[in-house]
Amino acid sequence: MGKGKLAVQVAHAAISASEEARMRRPEWLQAWLCEGQAKVVVKVTDLGELMKLKSEAARQRLPHSLVTDRGLTQLPPNTTTCLGIGPAPSVDIDELTGALQLL
Repeated sequence: MGKGKLAVQVAHAAISASEEARMRRPEWLQAWLCEGQAKVVVKVTDLGELMKLKSEAARQRLPHSLVTDRGLTQLPPNTTTCLGIGPAPSVDIDELTGALQLL
C-alpha cells in the first residue's frame, strides 16, 4: 500500500483504540492526552505475528483495535492492515512491542 494509505490505516487504529480506552480505561486516555498523545509505529513480519499481538493485548486487557480495510481503493476487501494498542501505560505496551522494529 502507498504511504498515504498506510498513514490513514494507522490513523484508523489510533482513533479506534483511543475510543476503546475512552470507554474501558478513561484514566489511561486522560493521562495520554495530558502527556502529549505519544504514538510509535512498529512493524511485524506477517499477519500471524500481528494476530498474536492482538491476542496478547486482549489477554492483558489493553485497549486495542484491529483495522480491516474495506477494499475501496488500493487493497482487496477485508485486508487486515494494522493494530492499534493503547493508550495504556508505556511499560505494558513496551512489553508487547518493545522488540519490534520501528516502521
